[in-house]
Amino acid sequence: MSSQQAPLSGQCRAARSFLEHLSQQLDAPIAVRLWDGTMVPLGRNVRPELVLSISGPGVIGSLLRRPTPDNLLRHYARKQIDFHGADLYSFIDAARVRHSRQKSRRVPKGVLARAVAAFLFTPAESTDVDHCYAGDEVGHHRRAGENKDFIQFHYDISNEFYGLFLEPEMVYSCAYFTDWNNSLEQAQQDKLEMICRKLQLQPGERFLDIGCGWGALVCHAARHYGVQAHGITLSERQLQSAREKVARLGLQKQVTLELRDYQHLEGQWDKIASIGMVEHVGVANMQGYMQKVRSLLPDRGIFLNHGLTRPAKRTQKKFRRMRPERRLLAKYIFPGGELDHIGHMLETMEAAGFEVHDVEGWRDHYAHTCKLWCQRLTDRGDEAIRHVGEERYRMWLLYLAGVSMAIRDGSACIFQTVASNRASKGVSRMPPTRAHLYAGRSESHRKAA
Repeated sequence: MSSQQAPLSGQCRAARSFLEHLSQQLDAPIAVRLWDGTMVPLGRNVRPELVLSISGPGVIGSLLRRPTPDNLLRHYARKQIDFHGADLYSFIDAARVRHSRQKSRRVPKGVLARAVAAFLFTPAESTDVDHCYAGDEVGHHRRAGENKDFIQFHYDISNEFYGLFLEPEMVYSCAYFTDWNNSLEQAQQDKLEMICRKLQLQPGERFLDIGCGWGALVCHAARHYGVQAHGITLSERQLQSAREKVARLGLQKQVTLELRDYQHLEGQWDKIASIGMVEHVGVANMQGYMQKVRSLLPDRGIFLNHGLTRPAKRTQKKFRRMRPERRLLAKYIFPGGELDHIGHMLETMEAAGFEVHDVEGWRDHYAHTCKLWCQRLTDRGDEAIRHVGEERYRMWLLYLAGVSMAIRDGSACIFQTVASNRASKGVSRMPPTRAHLYAGRSESHRKAA
């Protein structure tokens, strides 16, 4: 039914009038489909396949009464707001309009008032969701043992679910693209190799991976560099899968794994990597984290820290402010997660006794990685829904698309930092150039392989 084929209800007329005025300001290439089938273009050059649908007038009433990112996400998770004609990443990318918030405020106040009057008291459909962290999702004052709860909420969903969008090695961190046309599989192999080269791994060395995930890095380091590798995780499902991988590859004599918090580690390793784990530490705990890692290294032992950051602000108060989008991510996806800025991270490294040698930004790499993850998950949506349900599947699509765009826009960054334990005076013992990162396979690599 179109607006020209049958008379519209009062609420549909109000919605159409508002959207028509909004379209004059936004000029977006999509259309909105109301609950009765009415189509309202939001721009002059609409792509006919791109349609945003609203399931009922209660959705508009609900958003007018509570115009928050949390409420919008819940309506999307329940399919009361939906996107059609492209995968979610491509849809959002096409629909984005510069300065959309400022432009939407130019809608005449009378039009807005009539829309509010038409929907304000309309009962809303239920927005209850099952997938939500029940505790303090921010985790600024986390209790002992809460780190495990945070990690298991995110990672213990289902190994099969993660396998739908990760590559066969199950690497759940930023890939490294030596060519933007490379496959995700190739880019993750190149990332594992780059980490090992930055650490300058040698046969027989003791190597620790803090937050080892499904075991890709410890297995790569053991197979190709001949190290004795140990991995720790707080995810029981990851640990089980990683142990199966080690056994399948016959690496039991070289690789050990355990369920353990980094804070409770004892012993010493020659080289340590922490890939995508520092986001779970918390800004207030960063100094203790760096001190603990340094205590596990000998003099001149090398540490590679790989993690997401946010740009610094003019004041610490502004930086620590919890924006609604961050709280949303913590509540539904990553409880306890908090991003530091690279300046503070380096400061705590040096204060703990590390010498920083190299800082490399991988922002473009992670934006591309998350985009590929989102599209791969979309392609296997039916399987994902069977594993985790439609609500959680939709949340994850939005999470991956949103992270990709936030990183692409510069709202977040990602860095690999190489440092060494400077326990005594003297030269650093690091190579004079970075040639070892990009030359042919190293001599130690050839021998181990």
